[in-house]
Amino acid sequence: MGAFRRVVAYAPEGVTGLSIGLISGVFAPSGVFDLRPGLPEFELTICTRRPGTLWTDGGIPLLVERGLDAFAEAELIMVLPGTGFREDRTDQVLDALKAAHGRGTLIAGHCVGSFLLAAAGLLDGLDATTHWQYADEMAATYPRTPVRRDALYIDHGQVSTGAGATAGIDLSLHLLRTHHGAATANRIARDLVTPPHRAGGQAQYLDSPVPSDVDEGGLDEVLAWARENLHRRPSVDELAARAMTSRRTFLRRFKEVTGTSPHAWLTGQRLNRAEELLETTDLPIEHIAHHVGYTSGAALRDQFIQQRGVPPRDYRRTFRGRSRAVATGGSGNDR
Repeated sequence: MGAFRRVVAYAPEGVTGLSIGLISGVFAPSGVFDLRPGLPEFELTICTRRPGTLWTDGGIPLLVERGLDAFAEAELIMVLPGTGFREDRTDQVLDALKAAHGRGTLIAGHCVGSFLLAAAGLLDGLDATTHWQYADEMAATYPRTPVRRDALYIDHGQVSTGAGATAGIDLSLHLLRTHHGAATANRIARDLVTPPHRAGGQAQYLDSPVPSDVDEGGLDEVLAWARENLHRRPSVDELAARAMTSRRTFLRRFKEVTGTSPHAWLTGQRLNRAEELLETTDLPIEHIAHHVGYTSGAALRDQFIQQRGVPPRDYRRTFRGRSRAVATGGSGNDR
């Protein structure tokens, strides 16, 4: 599946204002950001079942001019959440989603938008996620879809689902990273002042609130330093010393704030940076490996295959090919 440009967001009645803001922030071609030079110019369309005035969950009226016919133009359809998600499961909507799926269109469900994908049969036999508060309802309503209550997002290639609220950013950035590369996802994440990548298997929420004595600001400084010094292979003890805590306290605070371990977090940061260097430089694999903190190109290759499913050289070749397609005006789609 290649790069996408034409994004259609389906908005049900009572669409959440947050989801409209998130999809616009990621894919809108302009706005508070200066046309994002050097990045793909997405064509974002909002559509609904019945064009006209659509009311958000906050009671704000939106004039939506496009109906389900917009699906025919889409390369990515993002089904947004709304208070009317149960009533919106009509044959008209489901048939339009099935037809788009049959054409090879990428389809993603954000939050309770995942219910529509399940209702259309697009998630039969596939793991899916939704907002944790509605996970039991989704599992009971669609028993052919195994529901993972803790996942931020799950991607099966053509079909993906995401959890609630700001997990829509995580899902959107994941799709950008997958289809446009790490450099594009990282640039847009910086615009939005959000982490460029959170693993899909990360928990939606922490069972225990972060204690008030956790100095998140101080830990943020340590994490920023670690990102800039991946080549030094910082150890847990070194990070704990920079945070001015004991190793035990640091490990506890790290888990509370990030939801993962220092080793897993550093592995993710190394691979994210390696992706960006593979896309944007001609550095040899061996040099990239040392730059991001691996002892050899072979070590980077093993981790890259394990976590990304392809060797670094294949990843570079894939995204160089997509970059050439974009530069010549093609969409890069393999459909």
